[in-house]
Order: sequence, then structure tokens, then C-alpha cells
Amino acid sequence: MSNVTKGKVVGFAYHLRNSQGETLDESSDPMEYLHGYHNIIPGLEKEMEGLKIGDKKSVVVPPAEGYGEYDEKLVYEIPRTNFPPDEELVPGSQFRADTENGPVALFVQEIVGENVIMNGNHPLAGETLNFEIEIHTIREASKDEMEHGHSHGPDGHHHH
Repeated sequence: MSNVTKGKVVGFAYHLRNSQGETLDESSDPMEYLHGYHNIIPGLEKEMEGLKIGDKKSVVVPPAEGYGEYDEKLVYEIPRTNFPPDEELVPGSQFRADTENGPVALFVQEIVGENVIMNGNHPLAGETLNFEIEIHTIREASKDEMEHGHSHGPDGHHHH
């Protein structure tokens, strides 16, 4: 039986809660990822190293090893006129913006009068994440998966 190590495609189910115990996300169908290639948050990937099929584990991931600390400098107020007039702006809408440091994801936090409050923090930034995980599958990655640095899943290769 193999263990979770770099270069293995791992299928796992998870239940994610915040510090208040509220469910943030869960997957009963196993989610696959290529271990050791930064395809999942660092704190979770580190805690999965060495696990075997059937192993269950509770993992607490601090913000620094999850989606980062919340940064007030990533909250921007932008005039509504900077957006196309037909663009539907609702809280939670996500946009890509090109910056000098590369593309970033921004989401609409709120609309205040003629201004739009945009936030560049991940929605889970600053959160301590509490995972309950169970390892379902471990397999060798294919040559293509290793070259691309991510798993391709049962339907073959898809880029997002």
C-alpha cells in the first residue's frame, strides 16, 4: 500500500469549518490533486504527507499556511464609472485585474453610492481552517500529469 508522497495523485474527501464551527465547504466525492506541487493550500498538503488510503485526520491550518492574513491594503474603492455600464456588479462578483505583479482576483465586497468596494483578499484570508479529511485513493501520476504539475482527473486533461 502506498503513502501520500510527492508525485502521487491523491483523492480525498473533506469537511471544512471555520473557527466558529460553521461549514465552509465539503466534498463527499473525493477531490483529486497532485501531491507536492502546491495544488492545495500548504498547511493541508503538509499534513497529508505520509497518509495511507483509509486514513482520517483532523487538520488545523493557520492563515499563514492557508489563504494568508487579511490585508486591508488590498481593499479598494473604485468609482462605478470605471466599470462598463452594462456590467452587473453584485457583492461576491469576481474580476481579474492585471497589476505590475501579475494578474490578481478581486471580488466586489459592497457597493456604496457611486463607488464599488473591491477586495483582493481571498474570501478565506485571515481564517483558521479546520479540516476533517479522509484519504480515498492514491495512485502514481501519469507522465502528462507530472509535466503539467496537476492531476487530470477521470476525464483526461482540462486546463482551467
